[in-house]
Amino acid sequence: MKKILSIILCVALMTTMLVGCGDKATSGQSDQGQKQGNEPVTLTFALWDKNQEPVMQEIVKKFEETHPNIKVDVQLTPYKQYFTKLETAAQGGEVPDVFWMNGPRFMKYAANGILMPITEKVKSENIDLSKYPQGLIDLYSYKDNLYGIPKDWDVTALWYNKRLFDEAGVDYPTNEWTWEDMKEAAKKLTNTDKGVYGIAARADTQEGAYNTIPACGGYIISDDRTKSGYDTAGNAEGIKVWIDLIKEGVSPTVPEMDDTSPISMFQSEKVAMIYAASWNVPEFMKNEMIKDNVDLVVMPKIKGNRGAVIHGLSNVIYSGTKHPEEAWELVKYLASKEANEIWAKSGVVIPAHTEALDIWKNSYPNINLQAFIDTLDYATMYPSTVNTKWFEVEWDTYIEMWNEQISVEEGCKIIYDEMTKALKQDK
Repeated sequence: MKKILSIILCVALMTTMLVGCGDKATSGQSDQGQKQGNEPVTLTFALWDKNQEPVMQEIVKKFEETHPNIKVDVQLTPYKQYFTKLETAAQGGEVPDVFWMNGPRFMKYAANGILMPITEKVKSENIDLSKYPQGLIDLYSYKDNLYGIPKDWDVTALWYNKRLFDEAGVDYPTNEWTWEDMKEAAKKLTNTDKGVYGIAARADTQEGAYNTIPACGGYIISDDRTKSGYDTAGNAEGIKVWIDLIKEGVSPTVPEMDDTSPISMFQSEKVAMIYAASWNVPEFMKNEMIKDNVDLVVMPKIKGNRGAVIHGLSNVIYSGTKHPEEAWELVKYLASKEANEIWAKSGVVIPAHTEALDIWKNSYPNINLQAFIDTLDYATMYPSTVNTKWFEVEWDTYIEMWNEQISVEEGCKIIYDEMTKALKQDK
């Protein structure tokens, strides 16, 4: 695979050189048809979420109205097959012209030359990157080059069931809550006779420990992506706070959460509180049992500190595309305020463009979506490395720690060693 990716890199570099020559030949031409060519072009666009496909089709229709020589073929592949299909396509040089990319896999694709850098194009078009979360600009940058403009973003918040709080006579959470406040409320909300727990302490990264670890003073990966934080006391503490909730009986046990997912427990009112990310909003709001009885606040402070991780998708261009200018026109439009406002009105995702946030916030006026927006102030970048094997080790080790098969200290050392090995290979 590595040799194949190297071959693709060479092809990509040759393509980039040819594209560069083409740019010089057409410089100074303002006519869109001259810049892109008058021949009709069909771009392929790959995504994985069937819930977002109708919105994407709406945006594509708008794009095609102003770019009559460009047609976009939207191709849906379920997430479980998406990256497998993408890697197979890379082997044959048949990668979609434009496609979705996520944080964990970004650096692998950027480092192996699969993605087209867009730094110079962004500069020449005077695109204002301050309109997008800085954590996502950093996430999709590699070796001083930007490879994608963020499409959307997601963070986590503390969700709660108002009906269960009312029945237990417990005050609703506030933005000023501490972890201890949450724990005390969870004790009062737990009702073993009814099979109700105060909170779900699941073994999770993005919707769990990636938020409590920075609040406890730790970090997953350093800002320059060269060092793991799993050797710090803050990382161990950020994991222990979850496991302690299970030990104290205010959370379902690991076997119970294996049998029924914590999200399902929350939706069936068997869990009163849960850390859940913004992508759950549409699902929660369609659930007849809870849609009028749930709300959310920012995640509680731990020892006076807040922590959060931000992730989001980006639209990227295949370095070997036969239509680089047209692909850029599509990516540029997808990053526009107009396209982001369409996403915002749909309520399906949080749009990346900050000027569309108010529209999104009003898509579900009955819940406090501002909690997600407030989290932007302190959210840190989702970890990303070229070598991604450590993600799997991290996940498996979390399960072992939650099951108390190994201590938290032992688990953190395992993850630290695996991350350190991966980061050395990245250099």
